[in-house]
Amino acid sequence: MDLIRDYIRELRRETTRHWNAFWFTPTDPATLAVIRIFTGAMLFYTHLVWLLDFEAFFGTDAWLNAETVAAIRTSDFAWSHFWIVQSPQLLWGLHFAALGVFACLALGLWTRPVSVLAYLIAVSYAHRVPMALFGLDQINCMLAMYLMIGPSGAAFSLDRWRLQRRSATPLLPAVPSVSANVSIRLMQVHLCILYLFAGVSKLKGAAWWDGTALWLAVANFEYQSIDMTWLVEWPMVINFLTHITILWEVSYCALVWPRLTRPLVILLAIPLHMGIALCLGMTTFGLIMLVANFSFVSPALVRRILGTRSKAEDTTIAIPAAPAPHLVRTRAASRRLS
Repeated sequence: MDLIRDYIRELRRETTRHWNAFWFTPTDPATLAVIRIFTGAMLFYTHLVWLLDFEAFFGTDAWLNAETVAAIRTSDFAWSHFWIVQSPQLLWGLHFAALGVFACLALGLWTRPVSVLAYLIAVSYAHRVPMALFGLDQINCMLAMYLMIGPSGAAFSLDRWRLQRRSATPLLPAVPSVSANVSIRLMQVHLCILYLFAGVSKLKGAAWWDGTALWLAVANFEYQSIDMTWLVEWPMVINFLTHITILWEVSYCALVWPRLTRPLVILLAIPLHMGIALCLGMTTFGLIMLVANFSFVSPALVRRILGTRSKAEDTTIAIPAAPAPHLVRTRAASRRLS
């Protein structure tokens, strides 16, 4: 009994240690900042296109009025500012303000309040037009939600540039933080769950078992943007690509974590989602899924590619034993930004 008790105690201790290390190890916000840039840009673009026929979707005489949306929605918590704003002029003004919020998010200007507003606005639009809600919008909202948690403006942002302009000395590199790690981890876990359920749901269809699912996709003229019907002459290729796709989705949540298999898993995401983007006409969806997969790219690799350094890598800034007051202010400002 003592042996069993000791084993359980050790198992609990090790589980707790690994759990805390997974969630609460401070990390460089470089990866989070890159995701902020691309997510903000995608939010800006996907809401900019509403201008093509804004009144038809959101006006007082829209195709789907408030009563129709209320009748078809399945949740009482589908809040939207469109339910309380009736003035057409105010609706237009709020729409341009929303575009400004998304642009600020991409640029990293006033990032903390803007990230919260971006999430609320994106969800508000999704609740107003549920019949136009697709995977792209769901991933946009998912990434925007987690960007609220971490210091996504601590790197590669106008906030950091403005802070540098106000500082008398070079700004210290971004400080690794727990909130940056929590934000990235939530993106990673959420993405794993998405792929797992997507893969399992595909297994309900016979086409994924007999290897013809890819052909059914590329032969569908409704989504076809590049003619790939020549693949009919290569049935073995269709079978292989179909099975590798379903195998990748189902195994993603397990193989993306080990360092040995992670590069292969992430690299396979590129042709899969670019194929969706280029061949099936879902360009924005394919791109935003690659942005979500970017959460598995290490901050060190991001810094190396962009030619910048994190605080942990910085060895050139000497901190004196009794720092000058202006240096203390600069370090404190850097921590606030992070």
